[in-house]
Amino acid sequence: MGGSNEILNESEKEAGDESLAVCLVSGGMDSCVTAAIAREENDALAFLHVSYGQRTEARERRAFNELADHYQVTRRLAVSIEHLKAIGGSSLTDKSIPVTEADLASRSIPTSYVPFRNAHLLAIATSWAEVIAARRIYVGAVAEDSSGYPDCRPEFYQAFQATIDAGTKPETEIEIVTPIIHLRKSEIVRKGTELDAPLHLTWSCYQAEDRACGRCDSCALRLRAFLEAGQKDPIAYA
Repeated sequence: MGGSNEILNESEKEAGDESLAVCLVSGGMDSCVTAAIAREENDALAFLHVSYGQRTEARERRAFNELADHYQVTRRLAVSIEHLKAIGGSSLTDKSIPVTEADLASRSIPTSYVPFRNAHLLAIATSWAEVIAARRIYVGAVAEDSSGYPDCRPEFYQAFQATIDAGTKPETEIEIVTPIIHLRKSEIVRKGTELDAPLHLTWSCYQAEDRACGRCDSCALRLRAFLEAGQKDPIAYA
């Protein structure tokens, strides 16, 4: 377990008086559009990518780096929390659990849910934000029109905000920002187009790294989003 980091130990004064935000960037469409929004709302960004032993780890890391290059973000932190793979319980981290075919009418939590993953991501983001004096953490969570993950609900982020407030230094002020949490996927596509977000650099597939499978939950949601938005998905599918 470990990670790589271009700038690990920045002093708080390096951030100066500028508005600095940490943006969680998985490499997917939602985090890309969230990064585009964060860029509009802040003077400077720090991109955070967390691998957790998922099937498409290498492809997602590539997407993260290409998005960071596109937005000319030099503050980058890429870490691995492979204990989530050891814990298992998800088809994304345990290859003995098949990635189920998409059923967009289903309201049950799919096998791709990684137990409590977003709490781990937010904890890392909070630690880094406190060190580099970032005042916001942007997360591309989507509550509606998504896979129904419990750690993507607004109340989860409200609860974690209280945890940040209670668990950081008295002078620390860090706000969780979830700008697309109430949008449908098609609205996220339109927002990305409006902001000229590089959606062609993103990767959403849960099980393939060369051509998206088009069958998993994430692919199906993405394809439907582009269809409803009246646009062509710029990535290749098998």
